[in-house]
Amino acid sequence: MKDDAEPVILDDPGKLKALSHPLRRKILRWLDAHGAATSTTLAEALGESTGTTSYHLRQLERHGLIEEISERSAGRERWWRRAESPRDLRFPNLDAVPDEQRPVLGEVLRLMHAEDTELMSRVPEEYARRPEWVRVSRGSAVLTEEGLAEFFEDYIRLLQRHSDRAREAADPDARPVHVRLFTLPADGEE
Repeated sequence: MKDDAEPVILDDPGKLKALSHPLRRKILRWLDAHGAATSTTLAEALGESTGTTSYHLRQLERHGLIEEISERSAGRERWWRRAESPRDLRFPNLDAVPDEQRPVLGEVLRLMHAEDTELMSRVPEEYARRPEWVRVSRGSAVLTEEGLAEFFEDYIRLLQRHSDRAREAADPDARPVHVRLFTLPADGEE
C-alpha cells in the first residue's frame, strides 16, 4: 500500500460477517503466513474438507478480502491470495455502527483477541528458539486523543513502508511476522 492509499473502514455488514467466521480467519492467517494456496492446500493444512474451504474462499473473495490468481489457476484448481489492497483495514467508530451490527463486530473483536492471546503465549518459546525474529516492547505514553490518532497514523505508515520495501526488493530473507499494536486508557476510564 502506498502512502496515499486510504484505509478501508469495516462498516460493511457483509465484510464484518465474513471476518466473524473462525475458519475464514484461519484461512486469512494461513494466506498471510504462507502465501498463495488452493482450497486443497488449505483443507490439508487446516484439517477441513475441500468443499468447506472452497465455500469459505468464495465468501472471502465476495467481500474483497482475497483474490484469485487467474494466471496460476487452471481448470478446477483455483489459486488464492490475500488481496493486496487494502492492507489497512480498520474498525468503524462504534457510534456509527447500527445496533443490529454490534454483535457481529463484537464477535470479530472476540476472535481477534483470542488470536492475539494465542500469539502472545508463543512469545517466550519463540524468543528462546529464534530471538533474532522476536521483538517485544511495552510502554506507555501521555497523549491527547488527537496525539493518539497521529501516533496511530504514523505507526501504520511505518509498518507499510518497511513491508513494502521488502516486497518490492523481493528479498529472499523477508518473512511474514505478526505485528500488533493496541492502546487502552491506562486507568481503564474514559
